[in-house]
Order: sequence, then C-alpha cells, then structure tokens
Amino acid sequence: MSSQIPLSSPDVSAAECQRVLDVLSGPTLSLGPMLPAFETALAEAAGTRFAVAVNSGTSALHLCVKAAGLGEGDEVITSPFSFVASANCLLFEKVTPRFVDIDINTYNLDPALIGGQINASTRGILPVHVFGRPADMKSINAIADRRGFVVIEDSCEAIGATVDGRLVGGLGQSGCFAFYPNKQITTGEGGALVTNDAEVARLAKSWRNQGRGEGGAWLQHERLGYNYRLSDINCALGLGQLSRLESILGMRENVARLYSERLAEVPEVIVPAPAAADSTISWFVYVVRLQDEFSREDRDQVLKLLRQDGIGCNNYFAPIHLQDFYQSEFGYRRGDFPVTEHVADRTIALPFFNHLSADQVERVASSLARAISSITRRSVVVPEMAAAAGR
Repeated sequence: MSSQIPLSSPDVSAAECQRVLDVLSGPTLSLGPMLPAFETALAEAAGTRFAVAVNSGTSALHLCVKAAGLGEGDEVITSPFSFVASANCLLFEKVTPRFVDIDINTYNLDPALIGGQINASTRGILPVHVFGRPADMKSINAIADRRGFVVIEDSCEAIGATVDGRLVGGLGQSGCFAFYPNKQITTGEGGALVTNDAEVARLAKSWRNQGRGEGGAWLQHERLGYNYRLSDINCALGLGQLSRLESILGMRENVARLYSERLAEVPEVIVPAPAAADSTISWFVYVVRLQDEFSREDRDQVLKLLRQDGIGCNNYFAPIHLQDFYQSEFGYRRGDFPVTEHVADRTIALPFFNHLSADQVERVASSLARAISSITRRSVVVPEMAAAAGR
C-alpha cells in the first residue's frame, strides 16, 4: 500500500512550540497573561468587541445560548446538517431545536423554509456556517429583526469567513469558534465566544470560571457556573496560530482550488459551490458529493475503497435528526428533512490540510475516480429532490 494521506493534519510551527514551552517554564499555566492576550487578538480577528476563550467550541456555543436568556419552553430554528453539538447546546438549556432543511447547493440552513417552522414558542435562529461557508445571514437577520428573534452564529468551522466584508461570528448577538486540531487554527482543544455585547461577555467570563465575579475572591461565586476555562498553554498556541491566520486561510483556499480544478474531470462528483458574490469561504474541510444516481451504499463502498488505497476520508455529516437520541427523544424519522438526508447519503470528506501538496491532491482525485468507476450504481429515485432542486 502507498503511504497514507490523513484526513487532516495540524500545522504547528517551531515558533508556536516555543510559545508553549515559554508558558511551561513560567509560573502560571492557567488564568495567566496568555488568556487576555489571546482574547484580544481573537476579538480583532473576529471583528468583535469581545472574545471569551473557553475549553471547546461546544462550551462556547452553550454560553451563547445561555447568555441569550433562552430556556425551557423556547424553540430555536437551526440546521439538521451539522455536528451534533449545535443542537445539543440548545438542549443543555432545555431549549427545543426546531430543524429546518438545508439548501442543496450551500448545505446551509434554507431561509425560504424558516417561515413555515415559526410558531408561538420560537425565540431565535441558530445558523451554522457549514464547512466554513457563510449562511445567508442577510435573509436570516431580516427574518429575526422582523420577529424580534435572537441570532446566535455557530461559526465553529468558519473563522475568517465574511459576508459583505463583515466577519462571521459578529453578525448576531453572539457567535462561537472552535480550535480542535482539524480546524483552520488550533489550540489543541479550545473554543471561544465572540460578541459585541458587553453584558454577554461579562456573563460568559463568569460562567466559564465556576460563576466567579470579576473582582471576587477565588472561593466566592456569584452565579452557577462551569469549569470551561482554557489554559495559558492552549492560549499561547492559539496566539501563534492567529498570527498566521491569513496565511493559513490562503493555503487552504489554494488546496480547495486544486481539488476543484482536478475533480472537474470526474463527472460523477459534485464539488463545493463557489462562494457567493457577497461572501468569502474559510475552508474548513473539502467535501464532495456523489451525483444523485448514486446511493448511500455506493458512497460507503467508495469510502471503503479510498481507505484501502491509503486515503483518509469520511462521510460528513450524519444528519442530527437521525441520531439515535434525537429519534428516540423527538420521534424524527428518515424522510423528515429530505434535502439533508439526500446530501448526507452522498458526501465524502477528502484529505484537507494546509500543506497538502498538488501531488497528493492528484493521488486522492485519481483514487476517487477509480473507486467510483469500480462500483455498480444503484439508481435511486428521490422525488422530493426534484422539487427541492427546482425551488
């Protein structure tokens, strides 16, 4: 077998390693000077007044939901095509996710379908910028403004993406980023809430640190809180990564371009749509979709053949509403969100990271083409899709 090409690979420089070593050799490993330094740099990178660093993107999104004052009996409109945490964070506060199907081209929440899901309990909209592509924030914010809804952005996959020149994360009341090793920048584990609202930032800083107040003693707690702290070790790595953000995004855009050019020669594959005229993509992953005549079983066979060829790959995402917990808790079944299901049945995440070479892209593309040509297509008729595509 040829050498493996991993699905993702973190890019940590020698200078960033030194930053971490400097913290390790100092007197403070947590709640030290690296935390506010990282938050200041992150707020600047996000175009917001405030950033609150925490231990994961999930924790950040939970605090966004909590700061919005959402609770039991409330419903928030969101996408079923996402990592499960985007809906789970609503459940943490006993808020009910109200799923709306996605646009077949962007894979983001379809604003045209939101109106049909609004009811007396609706209090907000939580769009996800899927794979680093900005959601249609103009339409979403227009709906929210008319109805008085709060907007919370799940920007975990989209740091640096823009809409009309404005950075995602700061287009609603609050937003969040994640810094897991497969993200554009990493802190190892970590995330951040970003906002222009001083009160949201103040509460988030208290909640992340067991509910302590800004000037309170170590064992004095003003409110119920959590241990969502991010160490100075992580923050030091994050500072170094942030200093290279523009370069990192450029490298990832170049890899995406190489893939799209090469895969234009593989007609069985649908490559990611170009960015909308008013937006830019922050490339998180490179996910292709098999053409409509292929089935989920076909896709799974392609994944198996790619892995046998040493190519890291995965299906991306599994629909949230078809996760066991959501089916048992809410009664969702296959067919509830046909566009999401159609897309999810055919997606393939290909190897994607900063230093993926042109030769490696060629190897992945060639392997994908061979895998597709070797399987027998199972014609699948999905009548709902014809209507969805023509909407």
